[in-house]
Amino acid sequence: MTLANLAPQEGSRKPKKRVGRGPGSGHGKTSGRGHKGAKARSGYQSKPGFEGGQMPLQRRLPKRGFNNIFRKQYEIIGLGQLDAFEAGQEISTETLVAAGLAKAGNGVKILANGEISKALTVKVEKVSGTARELIEKAGGTVVETAVSGQQG
Repeated sequence: MTLANLAPQEGSRKPKKRVGRGPGSGHGKTSGRGHKGAKARSGYQSKPGFEGGQMPLQRRLPKRGFNNIFRKQYEIIGLGQLDAFEAGQEISTETLVAAGLAKAGNGVKILANGEISKALTVKVEKVSGTARELIEKAGGTVVETAVSGQQG
């Protein structure tokens, strides 16, 4: 078998329906569009979800849940990621944003994922209890700051 003699499976491709070619074709005159109305006109388009004037499904269903616009979002940082910094360095939210580990405008929470072997001063919004113990065990200090610049 070569590219020259490849062909689609028999019966898998149908010829295009040619409409508007006279009464003998079965698709003449109105070309399967019926009489009058928007759908009979050229250029007709309906919006997604439009049901011909019937109340659309997305409006018939009840709204669920609650979206808190004052929600505080935190970037999650593991201890293993902090180990990349130099010993004795002060690590703040701004430092982590500059290093590309966190997005600006969000708070930072340190979790005990990974291990830390250097003494670091960590100044972030939140620190888990286990992460705090491990940082202090490595000779570092933890300062929790107030959440600033939060956006909903």
